[in-house]
Amino acid sequence: MIPDFPELKPIELKDKEEVQNYLEHFPPDICELTFANIYIWREWEKPRLTKINGNLCVLCSPPDEPAYFLEPVGENKLDATVNLGLTLVSRWSRLSEKFLGKLAGQYIINEDRDNFDYVYLTQELGELSGKKYDGKRNWVRRFEKQFKYELSAINQNDLPGCLELVREWGRESADRERQEGKDNHMGATVRAMEEALLNFGLFGFSTLAVHIDDRVEGFCLGEKLNPETAVVHIEVASREFPGLYQFLNRECARRAWQQFRYINREQDAGLPGLRRAKLSYHPHHLVRKYNLYQP
Repeated sequence: MIPDFPELKPIELKDKEEVQNYLEHFPPDICELTFANIYIWREWEKPRLTKINGNLCVLCSPPDEPAYFLEPVGENKLDATVNLGLTLVSRWSRLSEKFLGKLAGQYIINEDRDNFDYVYLTQELGELSGKKYDGKRNWVRRFEKQFKYELSAINQNDLPGCLELVREWGRESADRERQEGKDNHMGATVRAMEEALLNFGLFGFSTLAVHIDDRVEGFCLGEKLNPETAVVHIEVASREFPGLYQFLNRECARRAWQQFRYINREQDAGLPGLRRAKLSYHPHHLVRKYNLYQP
């Protein structure tokens, strides 16, 4: 059982049913609010769970920023919930505009651009139609013409190849971020990806893997965020195959999440290269997020 505030408990697998029950009743818009996402990042974010006025609240204490509460899951006495949380920490963070619109009190609100979620129309990513996607289609055609591939959902036999790909991606990304003068804690990111892969069945993820010469060279992994939206937690591909990233992006939209209107591809964390890549796919909208402080 998740305790009432001020008692808190570290997240555990046994909390999955209770957390997901909250999320089913109060579907979120922000990518952070899935049980899987909170759990796989637990070594970095140190999430602890509590209930304030019957709302599910997640306290995060990462080593690189002050502790904060995520957006509450629930709709009971929200101003009182926010104010009580502010007796423990200085802010609530990753708050959506939708949530802020439910508050009546006066607060200091700051925009958090690095954590905006990029949300796309699934149909657009699956079709890549129109002039704005000319470059993406060219990369996809190049890949399809040059390489023989097979597509399948991830199974247990694919895990070693997926894990190897993630670790190689982590090394390359860490080098690139150092060149850009950013430290996005790639070791923690790789660990979260490993957790997601090792528990993909337990979390009920939708997956797709691209096999080339009997090796996993790319895969995507995600889940339902709300009735209209899937959220992509991981998309990784080998850079040895030009066009593979664009091909994987398209096929995931076509095969893994075709039943959803939108695909939330999470935030860019302030990384210039990642921001350019996400914007190049022409998001339908951004889920804007904010920090909230006492006045």
